[in-house]
Amino acid sequence: MKAVRMKVNMSSAMNKTLSSIPVKVVSGGSRMNNFRWKRRAVQIAFLVALVLIPVSGLFRIDPENGALVVLGWQVWFSDFFLITGLWITLATLLVALYSTAGTVFCGWACPQNSMAEWANHMTRKLLGKRAEISLNGEALKVAASKNKALNWTLLALSLIGASMLFALLPLLYFYPPDVVLSFILFRNDPRLAGSLHWIYFVWVLIILLDVSVLRHFWCRFACVYRVWQHSFKTKETLHVLYDESRSSECEKCNFCVTTCFIGLDPRKTMIYDSCINCGDCIDACNALHAKKGGTGLLRFEFGERAKTRLGKFRDNSIALLSRMRWTMPIAVLGVAMFAWGLWSYQPYHLSAGYVQMGHSQSARDYRIEIANKRYRPAELDVAVEGLPAGSYTLSGNRVSLPTVGRASVLLSMSPSLSHGLHPFTVVVRSRDGWVGRFELQHFVD
Repeated sequence: MKAVRMKVNMSSAMNKTLSSIPVKVVSGGSRMNNFRWKRRAVQIAFLVALVLIPVSGLFRIDPENGALVVLGWQVWFSDFFLITGLWITLATLLVALYSTAGTVFCGWACPQNSMAEWANHMTRKLLGKRAEISLNGEALKVAASKNKALNWTLLALSLIGASMLFALLPLLYFYPPDVVLSFILFRNDPRLAGSLHWIYFVWVLIILLDVSVLRHFWCRFACVYRVWQHSFKTKETLHVLYDESRSSECEKCNFCVTTCFIGLDPRKTMIYDSCINCGDCIDACNALHAKKGGTGLLRFEFGERAKTRLGKFRDNSIALLSRMRWTMPIAVLGVAMFAWGLWSYQPYHLSAGYVQMGHSQSARDYRIEIANKRYRPAELDVAVEGLPAGSYTLSGNRVSLPTVGRASVLLSMSPSLSHGLHPFTVVVRSRDGWVGRFELQHFVD
């Protein structure tokens, strides 16, 4: 009994001693995947936006009428200021993004990268944590315990299903949502092209090839858009910086290298490398050093790739302003052109010209073409000014268009017109206040 009491006393004394030792709690979870979850949210939001843009009518292409559709309005290529102004504005904004944030679009928004990352996740989930089947120059790697027909079948079905789903996205940019639904349900719709199923099949094959074997091989060696972004990168552009002053803490550690799905060494980044600024290597390094209560050796940084004066707000601001010196005037020009294009936009288009349709028509006939550029009903009145009453005949004084499209009105001149040149104007008025005028000259010999 005495021995038992001594053990109990020793145990209680030891517990008191241990409880008196201060314990430092390291919140590694807050550091871990700090950039990853933010990046996932941006990737998902971007994919959702890619779907909502055409579905909401914000933007799509109308192949039947050969026009762009913005907020339910057709924008023709003849709307020069609107198209050119928008293109210049977007181009200069993208150049500013590339020259400051580098290839951040690739890592945080690019659908190709999102699909490749998802394909890598499914591969490692079904074939092993270190499984590798993509085209990266390495031999096929599959965990022995997961090298089963069922796992391969599930992976194949998931990749095919994702390819079929993503292949629908381009269709939304060329057809209204109800037409795409008819395509999915195999319903007859006269608005669908006869070869659309073949086009869709080709898209499925391209995406399946990408998510199956290409993946990030495309990002590293074949992406033309990445080359375009690199054209504007400088030494001040956002990049991953390695703290060489603490290199002793990094000996024999390649955690950041194994984490990089592009296959780079984040400790040796260069201006024109394949880094996409995803931040996974920074998260990995922070998570590893958080176990010891410290911070990682990698971080995002603007400015010179040197050991001194990094993170100086003034230096980075000066570099940014000097970069904006030539892009800002071009951006202002683009915004001005776009604003003028919006102000001068014509919801209808009017044209007229001489036509000879057959033996029953002569040089006295003109065709008046009226186009509705908005996806809603329109009624327009047609009149002729400058000619005496009874000297012409219109095939109709009113045109009704249920949606976007064109309508024609035939104008026939009376043979009783006197010899000489007769200038006149075709005037079209819509119910919403639009007035279009087209001037012509009719010559009677």
